[in-house]
Amino acid sequence: MEFVDKIYEIGERPPLGTVPRRMYAWTIRNERLGSPETAFGVELVDVPMIRDDELLVYNISAGINYNGIWAATGKPKNVIDSNGDYFDEKQDFHICGSESCGIVYAVGKNVKNYKVGDIICVGGSKYSSDDKDIQSGMDPCFSPSYHIWGYESNYGAFAQFSRVQECQCVKKADNLDFDEAACAYATGVTAYRMLNGWKGNTLKKGDVVLIWGGAGGLGISAIQITKALGGIPVAVVSSEEKGELCKQLGAAGYIDRSKFDHWGSVSSLSDKEYRSWIAQATKFRRSIWKIVGEKRSPAIVLEHPGRDTLPTSLFVCGNGGMVVLCGATSSYMADIDLRFLWLNQRRIQGSHAGTQKDAAEYIKLVEKYDIHPYIGKKYDWSELPKAHEDFAKKVYKGKLVVRIGAE
Repeated sequence: MEFVDKIYEIGERPPLGTVPRRMYAWTIRNERLGSPETAFGVELVDVPMIRDDELLVYNISAGINYNGIWAATGKPKNVIDSNGDYFDEKQDFHICGSESCGIVYAVGKNVKNYKVGDIICVGGSKYSSDDKDIQSGMDPCFSPSYHIWGYESNYGAFAQFSRVQECQCVKKADNLDFDEAACAYATGVTAYRMLNGWKGNTLKKGDVVLIWGGAGGLGISAIQITKALGGIPVAVVSSEEKGELCKQLGAAGYIDRSKFDHWGSVSSLSDKEYRSWIAQATKFRRSIWKIVGEKRSPAIVLEHPGRDTLPTSLFVCGNGGMVVLCGATSSYMADIDLRFLWLNQRRIQGSHAGTQKDAAEYIKLVEKYDIHPYIGKKYDWSELPKAHEDFAKKVYKGKLVVRIGAE
């Protein structure tokens, strides 16, 4: 490997074996925190040096995720102040981005499965290869060293080069192009783990699965996985247009949540108001039954809005079923009626990203059933802040992608 002083412009790819000392990156800094429109700034930074268990990846495309918005606002966590907590050098800047597709340019001596020139997908799940608990069989997602690359650790995907660990990498599915592969990993693996990762409540053929935000990146992935594995996906959306898209992608039907008004906290409701809430939630459940064609409630509910929808999710979930939660975009401060939890023996399960095993199994599914992520919009490098603004405002359906390098 040869290090050179030449600055390669965005879209210009160095020859294999050549690594520039400096690269372009979208960074955030403390003095710019606020909205994504102003928090992200392009600057030249040093290309990070890799360690023995790491790879250097030339990024071709990167996906947009909600943690980029959190990082830009500095809430609920200032990722710059906590920079260096997980294996990285302490820096006064942070490079976001938690999923990409690119080309391997350098490998550490302990990397076993990849070589220079390989085309790979990189996901956000990162953990220590020296973790004794993981080596003894613990699920890596439960390890204290587990964290999300590009959010909790630095040198994420929004740069020409990224430093990653082998546990983050998986081969690019043969049926996906670079842009599709860059945005399939985070939501696809997250949805796969939510549906298949929790013993006693894994997806079975014929199971009804209720999917909030069906037209978003996570929702579309969940619809496609559920359909491929023989389940019955029912989408919840905010418009008929989004609902029709979900049906085109495999949903049995959809519920337009704008036709209901029982969202939010239930703990502050009066007895009369709570009776009205129950009536609305019952009407919502009947909408699921109508789509399914019988009185069969969801075996699994895929949650991520949190506060506004969690009480309804628990209410409509089938007996012995599971509400599995991977986020809280409306608020992470939520309340529920506990009677529906214990009397109907339902389960609320947290789920966060996925492991390398989850990723490998998801990629097999993508290839077997020719699954493609739905890309709402592709952005140029210069449009990265706008991509985050559009993502926050839900301007487009599906996944958003930023093109960085040359194929």
